[in-house]
Amino acid sequence: MIVPEISRSMLKNATVLGLFAIVTVGAVTLLQQGTAERIQAAERAAQVRALGEILPAGSYDNHLLDDSVLVQDRLLGNRSPLPAYVAIKDGRPTAVILQAIAPDGYSGAIHLLVGIHADGRVAGVRVIGHRETPGLGDKIELAKSPWIRSFEGKSLTNPEADGWAVKKDRGEFDQFAGATVTPRAVVGAVHRALQYFDAHKAELLAAGDVLESRTEPAEATVHSRAGGAAARDELRTTEPAAEPQGDQP
Repeated sequence: MIVPEISRSMLKNATVLGLFAIVTVGAVTLLQQGTAERIQAAERAAQVRALGEILPAGSYDNHLLDDSVLVQDRLLGNRSPLPAYVAIKDGRPTAVILQAIAPDGYSGAIHLLVGIHADGRVAGVRVIGHRETPGLGDKIELAKSPWIRSFEGKSLTNPEADGWAVKKDRGEFDQFAGATVTPRAVVGAVHRALQYFDAHKAELLAAGDVLESRTEPAEATVHSRAGGAAARDELRTTEPAAEPQGDQP
């Protein structure tokens, strides 16, 4: 009869489609897993290169990505804890690399790595994410301009507070021709990162001592509670956009 033949044909087609779907889903899953591993490895390698650009070779002997401190504070501009990396040399913390966010970039937030020596001097600054306009605001990238290196060796007292601004605002840092908002935002973010380090230096370096004493990679957390300068801090350990041409305002 015709009806049974149609039923058998439909069942056969459904079975083929089902098997095809299973094979396809399996292949996509395997591809995603393999791709995710490669992406993760590439991201880690990029992080290692960025961190290595900030601190001079020989200034630390630990693996920075394995020794981190979770930090969160309005001075750093982060709404959720982000890892800061503690450099250790001969068993002693020598520097900390903070992740800072400048929320007031012209085209959106600018993400930075700010390396600070234990004595409070800036080791280096690198931009790791932004949406500033090519040819104008993107001069904050080392590949486009050496401007970002002007922070090296600076501290909270060099220059004084009034000097932590672009020259258009009577500060000591250059702005870019046709772009003032972008460098202004970066200068402010680096200054605030130094203020954070100054306020939390003891906790950050103590976390480095704790991390160094462990035999396995670990992560420390520095909590900043509300309360301004009088904030109380806790320390615990756990296992492991477009700018227009012309001067900006």
